[in-house]
Amino acid sequence: MTQTDYKIYIDNIIRRVEAARLKVSDHHIVKIVAISKYSQSDEIKRLYEIGQRAFGENKVQDLRAKAEELDELPIEWHFVGNLQKNKINNLLDLRPALFHSLDSLELAYELQKKLEARNQTLNTLMQINSAYEESKHGFMPEEASEMYAKIQKECPNIILKGVMSIGAHSEDRALIKKSFETTHAIYTQLSHATICSMGMSGDFELAIECGSNMVRLGSIMFNR
Repeated sequence: MTQTDYKIYIDNIIRRVEAARLKVSDHHIVKIVAISKYSQSDEIKRLYEIGQRAFGENKVQDLRAKAEELDELPIEWHFVGNLQKNKINNLLDLRPALFHSLDSLELAYELQKKLEARNQTLNTLMQINSAYEESKHGFMPEEASEMYAKIQKECPNIILKGVMSIGAHSEDRALIKKSFETTHAIYTQLSHATICSMGMSGDFELAIECGSNMVRLGSIMFNR
């Protein structure tokens, strides 16, 4: 695919995002984070040249490698993976724009301890397991609001910006929609929350229609 053809392809995805957001409101803004975990640096650069600026990785070592390879570009790096406690310092060294997946109180306390010691802050999203699936990480919906407030109070170096979730792993559109609606309902109750991150390559339009203002698009952005 030539760069011109690729730009036409990406423009079509953007049009789909636009159509979905306009169903919500003229004023509803949606940010695309291109999930580059299965992509090489040259593929990221190709997408950057079209205008994409935010990219997400799910492994600390991969984020480091790609950030170093592309250090001449002012890319906005996001960390979207589950963070092991022994990798916290390695992630903080990289100063990501946003950490998407704070999934437990235990991790929050460990993160706060490391951030405080470094006199550093980290923009973060709380992960909610809105589909109640054992295979997924995150806070259960009924405890999410309370835990969000608790982290805000007890972990001042963690700057909570909102929530994220992964749609139900199902072919049933109603079930997926319900999981998105659950997350968005919690989001609307939270103090100072500005980001509701829901939706991936297969369900981003539905997520946006349910209120998502940040989508995480991987395979579709890299034409896989």
